[in-house]
Amino acid sequence: MRISSKLVGVGVLALMTGCSSLSPSSAINKLSGLNPFSSKSKAEQPAALVELQATMAVRTAWKLDIGKAGAYQFSPALAGNTVVVASAGGDIARVEATTGRLLWRTKAGSELTSGVGTDGNLIVVGGAKGSLIAFDMDGNKLWTSQLSSELLSAPAVGQGIVVARSLDNRIVGLDARTGDKKWTVQRTSPALTLRTAPGMVVNGSDVVIAQPAGRLSSFLLATGAPRWDVEVGVGRGATELERVTDIGGYPVLFEGDVCAVTYQGRIGCFDAAAGSTKWTRDMSSEVGVAVDQRFVFAPDDKGALYAYNRDTGASAWKNDKLAFRRLSTPVSYGRAVAVGDYQGIVHFLSREDGAFLARAATDGSPIVGTPLVAGSHLIFQTQNGTVAAIAVE
Repeated sequence: MRISSKLVGVGVLALMTGCSSLSPSSAINKLSGLNPFSSKSKAEQPAALVELQATMAVRTAWKLDIGKAGAYQFSPALAGNTVVVASAGGDIARVEATTGRLLWRTKAGSELTSGVGTDGNLIVVGGAKGSLIAFDMDGNKLWTSQLSSELLSAPAVGQGIVVARSLDNRIVGLDARTGDKKWTVQRTSPALTLRTAPGMVVNGSDVVIAQPAGRLSSFLLATGAPRWDVEVGVGRGATELERVTDIGGYPVLFEGDVCAVTYQGRIGCFDAAAGSTKWTRDMSSEVGVAVDQRFVFAPDDKGALYAYNRDTGASAWKNDKLAFRRLSTPVSYGRAVAVGDYQGIVHFLSREDGAFLARAATDGSPIVGTPLVAGSHLIFQTQNGTVAAIAVE
């Protein structure tokens, strides 16, 4: 199989040819050690940070070293008042969200390629060579199920079903108690897709899944029967490379809406029950969106952070002072929207006008995964394995 790849992020994202099965590629792994800006023009160098007079108090409440993500993408997951995290080396840990107190730490018995998925009753992660591994909330291994190929997306858990999607775009529903397969859906993929971790989110009795070619699809958790399918991004251009328009990050559910953004495509919000379009706008992003009562936030692939009106899609503001700093999926909390960058710095901006409010440092390595809100803390996980809880005061 021939792989055509380009560096996007830290070797976590790359273009690849469609195939029926794929193990971790040495070509992708080699990319993670390269200088991500070596081929950039001077105009595309990361923007220098100017001195900031903070107008909001933020502090690091606690940190945990879980281990490096390697060529993969790991995001923290919320389970009640605890946070569950994992690493490529196979470490899994559960900590108190407010204090960072370690409740337990265990080894998966395998290297990991994705995680974490949880519904507060079960923890699931993607293991080497397409294995799916489940644990109870005390860290005891329950079962392992073998899937068709490598897992890059964190599994989703709900209604007694674990949903996992392998790299060949085969979606499987498994019994959460036993790991037995209950249903399988096979979707075709275009010739080129981003090597990324498009997300899945449980919506009541359904699961909404980001698909290749910029599509969102909803399936019944119990049977895998399709509910709706909608085109978020529209491929444009004369070549397959120009027409790549995959969804970045997780689709986000909020008050009956599901919102998402695509690479070389569009950002938009849709009715989560029927899939009907509320609005779309042209945009290109390799990461996901944040959504709150008023706005949808997303960085584009040039490092500008945008805010759109959630109801209409009207542009609210744009901040381009973080150009080419490889911004993460943002997160909205209180009067701020926070976003990480390639140096592990978390930037806090006003949700109303995009003005800078504060900064916080982590460990100097990129923030690639999706952050989460846990009480009054924002939880970020870096590629070098630091899980940092930043308190907003």
